[in-house]
Amino acid sequence: MALLVVVILFCLPIFLLFLLQKHRKNTSAKFPPGPPGLPIIGNLHQFDTTNLAFYLWKLSKQYGSIFSLRLGLRPAIVISSAKLAKEAFKTHDLQFAGRPVLLGLQTLSYNYLGVTFAPHYNEWRDMRKRFVTSLLNSNRIEQFRRVRKDEIFRMVEKISKLGDAADEDGSSKVPINLSEIAMTCVRNIIFRVTFSKRFEDDGPAAVNRLDYLLAETQLLSGTIFFSDCSFSFIGNCLDRITGMHRRLQKHFKDCDRYYQQLIDDHLDPKRPQAAGQQGDLIDDLLNLTKAGDLTLDDVKAAIMEIFIGTTDTSKVTIEMAMTHLMKNPEAMKKAQEEVRSVVKDKGFVDEDDIPRLEYINAVIKETMRIQPAAQFIPKATSERCVIDGYHVPAETMVLVNVWAIGRDPQVWDKPDKFIPERFVGSNIDMGGQNFEFIPFGSGRRICPGIPIALPSVELALANLLYKFDWKMPHGMKIDDLDFEATPGLTQHKKKPLKLAATKSI
Repeated sequence: MALLVVVILFCLPIFLLFLLQKHRKNTSAKFPPGPPGLPIIGNLHQFDTTNLAFYLWKLSKQYGSIFSLRLGLRPAIVISSAKLAKEAFKTHDLQFAGRPVLLGLQTLSYNYLGVTFAPHYNEWRDMRKRFVTSLLNSNRIEQFRRVRKDEIFRMVEKISKLGDAADEDGSSKVPINLSEIAMTCVRNIIFRVTFSKRFEDDGPAAVNRLDYLLAETQLLSGTIFFSDCSFSFIGNCLDRITGMHRRLQKHFKDCDRYYQQLIDDHLDPKRPQAAGQQGDLIDDLLNLTKAGDLTLDDVKAAIMEIFIGTTDTSKVTIEMAMTHLMKNPEAMKKAQEEVRSVVKDKGFVDEDDIPRLEYINAVIKETMRIQPAAQFIPKATSERCVIDGYHVPAETMVLVNVWAIGRDPQVWDKPDKFIPERFVGSNIDMGGQNFEFIPFGSGRRICPGIPIALPSVELALANLLYKFDWKMPHGMKIDDLDFEATPGLTQHKKKPLKLAATKSI
């Protein structure tokens, strides 16, 4: 350790002199303004990671809708308005089609082999073609539809059984952990289509193990490591000294073993399979490996992205929508009256009913506007360009603050208020062409999983509102509900949503 410190102290002045000269050469053009930072670390010491979107939104009020930061010695810009999002996603879409290279994502995605985080546009385009062919073909979409209906029916039955043990007023004695139930439902849908089994099939120990793996993946994927800040050798050393490098490598090995077991189960010739049963997504991807189009690491990266991109975001949207409805009883009443008048006494909301549920669809959009599951869209410029008169160099990290854009007062009336009515009769959709509302991104790299994630949210929320009346558990008040979230790529509620349910239908 002493030798390492001596080496760092010897190399540091030379390294800083080199970077300072390089920095001076690159800053002659007009760069977006931003808060002053310190030598070497830049603005890292100012980051409030407990609520980063809110912190960067406050900075945008001081420095403008486009401003700059330094993550150590690495330049970054933040975009916080619909007008500038349009410039990035439409006018300069090709230049902004990259993703930033970050150690956590790079490691856990097998050096960016997946669709979501591939840093270069050409690599992403090739992988996306395979992904869409395997996951989003018509047969797979129909399979999702059948599985979705079955799992949401099971979710409703589970809540009904929990509500059977009720107080005299009909509400459940034991608070229902709706966050946990929603997560289990969404994971079961994904597991059945991807792995031909339910999330819960392997027992509580396996469930707890996967819960830990996903939570750690979320945390490490959203972590800025010292080596991400252009510290090079010194950054790598600091990551090792702090233990973050060891933690990341250990987690990667744990995930790799889990993914490999899933693959081995599919490759097992004795694997049980019902006659006429449709193959799952992993079967499709493994067939591509046999044809030489993919490697096993490609398959593992795809598994990682499916876990993060489809299960977590759907669950977060369901729990946030229910939280907002609980805090806005008039909106709750409208949503329940609508779904019950449309579905009547049929007993279950089908997907064919969803297009007629205009207000519930407005509730979902308003939830995604005011509380997006993913608060940022990370980008990286592939070449130099000009945004709002400012020069943005190539290989600059870009954070599009989706949370701030959803609260832009130049676009939204009363942006801090939950008002689903703003979307009733509106043509604003999630396709990425309305730049004031981009929960799934926009442009070439818009999220390809919308046909998977969105129907699960719509069907689950509609049935929760159709089948049950909801109230706060005994001893709790509406004011006890909050939106405090855990750090990571997706904003999970720190305190799970627990409610009392009364069967209505």
